[in-house]
Amino acid sequence: MPDLPPIVVAAITGLLTGLFISTAPGPINLTIINEGGRRGFRWGFMVGLGAVTVDTVYCTLAFTGFATFFERGIIKATMELTSFVFLLYLGFKFLTARTVQTSGKLEASLEDKIHPRTAYAMGLVRVAGNPGMLLAWIIIAANFTSRELVGTDIFSRFACIGGIATGATAWFFFLSRAVSVGGKVISEKTLLRMERISGVGLIVLAAIHGAKIVSEMMPHSHHFHHF
Repeated sequence: MPDLPPIVVAAITGLLTGLFISTAPGPINLTIINEGGRRGFRWGFMVGLGAVTVDTVYCTLAFTGFATFFERGIIKATMELTSFVFLLYLGFKFLTARTVQTSGKLEASLEDKIHPRTAYAMGLVRVAGNPGMLLAWIIIAANFTSRELVGTDIFSRFACIGGIATGATAWFFFLSRAVSVGGKVISEKTLLRMERISGVGLIVLAAIHGAKIVSEMMPHSHHFHHF
């Protein structure tokens, strides 16, 4: 997207990321599918909004705090290698999944202690109880900044954050509407198939990212060979 202003590139990058992250099968989508048809559109959508709220907070922390730290020298190189391993791990995890994950031990523990009584609170707790999400957003933010998909200025960063929130909200709106009108239109079997497709996509993304890391190392390797 070389002809577009940086802020527009950042917004589009965020929008596509928000859509991809939110459509990946997991506790929030499964909750909306299983309960949205029974309790209605508003209930399902509020679960989604609770999830979007926590993701937006994590995303803002990642882009405005941690990402800048990870842009420096050896830390940047380490972060790029970490992101490659992380993408590969997630890809194989999704690809080999036998069931769709409902919630982790920490999320379940938090729900037992807090007893969320509203759909919005349930969405909040289920994402807040997964500390891996903050790490995921830090990795995403560091990579987007280093690849210049998101500029270092505050306007580009918040354009990306806004795009992420918009993309995720749009997906949860669509899913909640679909299950409230048509019942359980997406079965758990279909959701598992979606998870495996996401796994393939993540492995391909990891391969592309790995190829970029290797290509960036080549000039240095050539230099040391002659030295």
